[in-house]
Amino acid sequence: MKEPINIAIFASGAGSNAEKIIQYFRHSNSIKIVLVLCNKPGARVLEIAAQNHIESLIINKNDFFGSDYYISLLKDRNTDLIILAGFLWKIPENLIHAFPERIINIHPALLPKYGGKGMYGHFVHDAVIAAHDKESGITIHLVDELYDHGRHLFQATCKVDDNDTAESLAEKIHYLEHLHFPVVIDEYIKEYFK
Repeated sequence: MKEPINIAIFASGAGSNAEKIIQYFRHSNSIKIVLVLCNKPGARVLEIAAQNHIESLIINKNDFFGSDYYISLLKDRNTDLIILAGFLWKIPENLIHAFPERIINIHPALLPKYGGKGMYGHFVHDAVIAAHDKESGITIHLVDELYDHGRHLFQATCKVDDNDTAESLAEKIHYLEHLHFPVVIDEYIKEYFK
């Protein structure tokens, strides 16, 4: 039998996307979540990892940006794919080069609009509403050296109503994220690792 595809999830906060991904692959024989890495001590995603008996680690910023420590750590866990599920640090180039076309991010807007440094969470939704856009959505994409730039794998849209706030738009976006992110990861794995 083929070895399972091992996934490491990077997250910074509540971990709702990480939780959906973990649930989606829970009973898979071919895909396994082996590690959750987080840059915020006390983030809820660490509890989610513990509840699901998945190893979790707090990322040391100096090691992350200044060494190959995390590349070695990920390779020691036989990591095949990295998923960014609400991870707010830019991925360093050495990590991107170690996992080419094997780092997937989800962005809460329709890239190329509303991407780049500082464009995350409510900042994205505030910008969409301020611009009076009639739709927003999600973009699932591969990670390259530039913020929110790599090849798009999938987009889904939702309507922006006149009375939407950043909070109500965030709810619509979360719905799309939870619905599509695990499925797109699954499809990418079937295509890339076939």
